[in-house]
Amino acid sequence: MADTCGQVLLGSGLTVLSHPLMYIKVLVQVGHEPLPPTLGRNMFGRQVYQLPGLFAYAKHIIKIDGKSGLFKGLTPRLCAGTIGTIVHSRVLQECQEEKIEMVGSSQKAEDGSLQHVVNETTKEMIARSCATIVTHPFHVITLRCMVQFIGREVKYSGVFDSIVTIYREDGILGFFAGLIPRLLGDVLSLWICNMLAHFINTHAIDDSTSHTGEIKNCSQAVTGFFASMLTYPFVLVSNLVAVNNCGLAGGLPPYAAVYPNWLHCWSHLSREGNMSRGNSLFFRKLPAGKMYAIEQKRFF
Repeated sequence: MADTCGQVLLGSGLTVLSHPLMYIKVLVQVGHEPLPPTLGRNMFGRQVYQLPGLFAYAKHIIKIDGKSGLFKGLTPRLCAGTIGTIVHSRVLQECQEEKIEMVGSSQKAEDGSLQHVVNETTKEMIARSCATIVTHPFHVITLRCMVQFIGREVKYSGVFDSIVTIYREDGILGFFAGLIPRLLGDVLSLWICNMLAHFINTHAIDDSTSHTGEIKNCSQAVTGFFASMLTYPFVLVSNLVAVNNCGLAGGLPPYAAVYPNWLHCWSHLSREGNMSRGNSLFFRKLPAGKMYAIEQKRFF
């Protein structure tokens, strides 16, 4: 219990610190570009036209809503983080107590073996999936609170009011908009990360060398970053579907078509070449073949 409380406090602190970053990232994912491209330099020093980065975007939000404007949607996100941590911890504990062995259950898997990695990854997948499903309604509320910045709406003004609004307009299913691609992305990212890390630790790292533990931790971090890059389209699609056709300007044309389901959203983004939109908030290059609409504050 004490460990869970510590995780909740640490997670809440990190959530508060990272919230402005997520806020700006979501607005970019939706396609909102309030500032025109400017002439700057890329990472190689060449002069190119770039889109405003993280800090320029943050200054724009502060100019309109003040510093507190950077924390729209923080309350439901904190709720999601707290509940998710508790659910994840409890489910993982249950899995450990039941001694779930998904592969070769007749004998205990040796630490570091492929069987052990598969078993531990399966338990983590179950725990993460349960936490994601339980907290997804708060995630939807968080995203919609953020996207209100585009049309200056106040439709989603609080957690309880937002719950009533979503239930009244979309029913129970409205709380789980975008859940499927989010779950798929989480599961794929977890398995890619752990399998790659196991392969590297087994075949590329000599256990006889010093600092083996630090090297393995580094490989886990690198494979985690690589997995998140590969599965980013699932995150993008999930967020767009969660705010699509919900009565907010950011979820309606011209910012987005009305998608019947997440596969249509994926197909549309793929055709437009926007599968990586919002993946980077620094050195943002202009979309190829797109023109900037000043009045609409977007590319088309």
